[in-house]
Amino acid sequence: MPTSELPESCDLLVIGSGAAGMAAAISASHHGLNPVIVEKADVFGGSTAVSGGAIWVPCNPLMQAAGMADSREAARTYIRGESGNRFNAELVDAFLEKGPEAIAFFHDKTALKLSHRAFSPDYHPDSEGATEGGRSLDALDYDGRRLGQDLYRLRSPIADFTILGGMPLGRPDIYHFLRLTRSAKSAVYAAKTVLRYLRDRIVWKRNTRLVMGAAVAGRLAETVFERGIALHTGHELIKLVQDGDGRVTGAELTGPNGTTRIVAKHGVVLATGGFPHDTVRRARQFDHVRKGLPHYSMSPAASTGGAIAVAEAIGAAFVETNTNGGFWTPVSLLPNEDGSRRPFPHLFLDRAKPGVIAVGHDGQRFVNEAVSYHDFVQGLIAKLLDEGRQSAWLIADHTALRRYGLGAAHAFPARIGRHLKSGYLKRGTSLGELARQCGIDATQLERTVAALNHKALRGDDPEFGKGTTSYQRYLGDAENKPNPCVRPLEGPFYAIEIFPGDIGTTMGLDITAKGQVKNRDGRVIPGLYACGNDINSVMSGSYPGPGITLGPALTFGYVVGETAAKG
Repeated sequence: MPTSELPESCDLLVIGSGAAGMAAAISASHHGLNPVIVEKADVFGGSTAVSGGAIWVPCNPLMQAAGMADSREAARTYIRGESGNRFNAELVDAFLEKGPEAIAFFHDKTALKLSHRAFSPDYHPDSEGATEGGRSLDALDYDGRRLGQDLYRLRSPIADFTILGGMPLGRPDIYHFLRLTRSAKSAVYAAKTVLRYLRDRIVWKRNTRLVMGAAVAGRLAETVFERGIALHTGHELIKLVQDGDGRVTGAELTGPNGTTRIVAKHGVVLATGGFPHDTVRRARQFDHVRKGLPHYSMSPAASTGGAIAVAEAIGAAFVETNTNGGFWTPVSLLPNEDGSRRPFPHLFLDRAKPGVIAVGHDGQRFVNEAVSYHDFVQGLIAKLLDEGRQSAWLIADHTALRRYGLGAAHAFPARIGRHLKSGYLKRGTSLGELARQCGIDATQLERTVAALNHKALRGDDPEFGKGTTSYQRYLGDAENKPNPCVRPLEGPFYAIEIFPGDIGTTMGLDITAKGQVKNRDGRVIPGLYACGNDINSVMSGSYPGPGITLGPALTFGYVVGETAAKG
């Protein structure tokens, strides 16, 4: 339902069209309001549409229906252990109370149909209160053709994350495509998936099978349009409007036709994706950037923190005390034709696999490569600051590279020649040759690999414990015995340079359990709500498991819609 003219008024104005914003609008509509969604970018879906799509909600109804055990007390204990002295009891308790209700609402009453992961360990499964599965949910794959022409307004997949010029791979796809040369069943699956994509490219000029985060965004969008909720793209928030009592009653936006003011009878919701591309605030809030290290974000470029700044201009409080300012991921840099470089995230496909290690320029390992991407970058940052370097290296042997891929250099049968030619991927027949290309201490690198290989014959990694938790083994290769994450490295060898990056920011606006934005004195700003990455993370800068951004985003989007309708 494309729209061009902004309305003069609405019941609730939602700024941002990711999962949090669409959830808030759907909830508000369900509770009797007439909301309007406004998006700064020319496409909708926000960072949700290009995310992994996991949704972490403890005690959710799908896991309970499957007979999986969980409790609010266990989840609270786990989050408290992760958050430490920054534990926000008000928000955590609200999340744990309303999260299952929100999931039931979206699964039962909207197009967002979900499935639970029976086995998907929390990132620190040995911690008290953690579970081995059930808390993480995924949207079922979605047929984007159901959106009609609005499909072309949905944010497209990031090209580097696709194959064949635009085909994204979901989790089941990755499993089969990595095995297509070793399994007839996987080969047939891959062939059918490719044929579907090729047909879509001919008829629709893009992929129509939406997976992971795109499935979340597409399914929410179907409900948005079914409910007649207007979604305007290409309009940026520049000011919040208040009445004489300080209540937020609307907003000013700028777009193709200049500045427009919209009256919002029940207030304004901020859900614009945080500040990952606000370089000034990032330099202030990210300790490693302040100390001179480079940083790259995987979030959409439109997420510049503008809504947070506009809220601060009327007195909103910004929380800056989290343990980490972002949800970290290591990234490598792919060259562009103009000489610039773009980031590629190393989330879960390569680091945990056997035959892959991470080293500094000194040739020494510095972290358990199989830990979560967030934990890995904490180790990476510490290494870079200690070593006085700007980057480190992921190293893989030939078997690992061709079986699992390394960064943007995909597994066989994909070709790696262009990555070697561009310099993105380095290759050496020996460790010494590889080290010289990368500026790594060759002698120490040879010692590091020799020491690892000696223990790896038995599947051991006594130095860092790679493959010692269920989460780490889950990301390894189950066919590699006895440790899915460890084996000796054998030449030839490959390397990719890695840097600190993020998939979103954790610091944001201070809110109540009902999603109301607080001012610097701790009082509610009437008529102003926030959810998604515009609010301070429920996890206070920690990263307990897969989906701890989208879980709270859907939950507090649901809560905000309900709160605004009652206000």
